[in-house]
Amino acid sequence: IFEAHRNADSKSVPLIIKRVQLSDKEEYTPTEGSLVSLSCRYETRSDYILLYWYRHYSNQAPQFLLYKGARSQSGSEHISDKRNTSKTSWTSTDLVITSVTLADTALYHCALREYTQ
Repeated sequence: IFEAHRNADSKSVPLIIKRVQLSDKEEYTPTEGSLVSLSCRYETRSDYILLYWYRHYSNQAPQFLLYKGARSQSGSEHISDKRNTSKTSWTSTDLVITSVTLADTALYHCALREYTQ
């Protein structure tokens, strides 16, 4: 089962992966300029994984934010906005948005990509 949690109160948020577990939408209103951290938990047997984060505005296609490798791929990453960073572990990935603005108001998705060497 794949599950995503926000660090602040561990309520479930939507997650798009091969197997999907969706819960009620969660709303969170941080102070402009503050740091926001979203966490996504995952399970896989693969050592070759990339973890992706997307921002999804209403009535638009999801926008790629970043990917970061985990496990044997921990050195791989691509980040499109320097305000965003990502931390990965064996079972989770965090999206950290520094200096959040009104433009960051959106639904966020994480995704897992497995591949073979």
